[in-house]
Amino acid sequence: MRTRIISAILLTVSAGSLVACQPTDGTKSSGTAVPTVAGSAANDDKPTAAERKKVPAFVGMGLQSAQDAAQEQGFYSLRSHDALGRGRMQAFDRNWKVCSQNYKAGKTIPVDTTLDFGSVKVEETCPAKDEQAPSAAGGRMPDFKGKSVKAARAALDGATSIDVKDAGGQDRWVLIESNWQVCAQTPTAGAAMTGQPVTLTAVKFGESCP
Repeated sequence: MRTRIISAILLTVSAGSLVACQPTDGTKSSGTAVPTVAGSAANDDKPTAAERKKVPAFVGMGLQSAQDAAQEQGFYSLRSHDALGRGRMQAFDRNWKVCSQNYKAGKTIPVDTTLDFGSVKVEETCPAKDEQAPSAAGGRMPDFKGKSVKAARAALDGATSIDVKDAGGQDRWVLIESNWQVCAQTPTAGAAMTGQPVTLTAVKFGESCP
């Protein structure tokens, strides 16, 4: 008798468990829960193409004004360089004007593209095209005459010993090298570069070489 009572209790508990596992909304259970992702969240990690816009005309504008105008159009990656090839920094943008831009006006480009402005000081005349910095490609000494001392130094290997002298005979210190132009050099242009020391004589821009 006791065995029958225990069996009946077990059957009742099992039946209750089965009922408790059934869905209560009248639908059938799939057996495995599958998480769902909202449509907007699923696309959060997908890269989006940058907006494209036409490049404005910047040549002739003050550098600060050109940068402001570029940002108003959504171009925030901006650079500038010395169009005369002297390696000067545009520390005060309002003192510089734009002579060239790396993308022509009217060209449609992504707004995350870097715009680069070739610039000279407001009182200077823009060159017909940007002056190229000297290069020591090919292992030969570049021609530094007329180039800034700063540009000459940048063209040489960092280990090169360089001696710069005032060609004007006044024994002045060449402190701001971008303001000095090379008059003569040793070794001469075209000589093989073998790690030898380099001597430059220079005067300030605006002065005449002897």
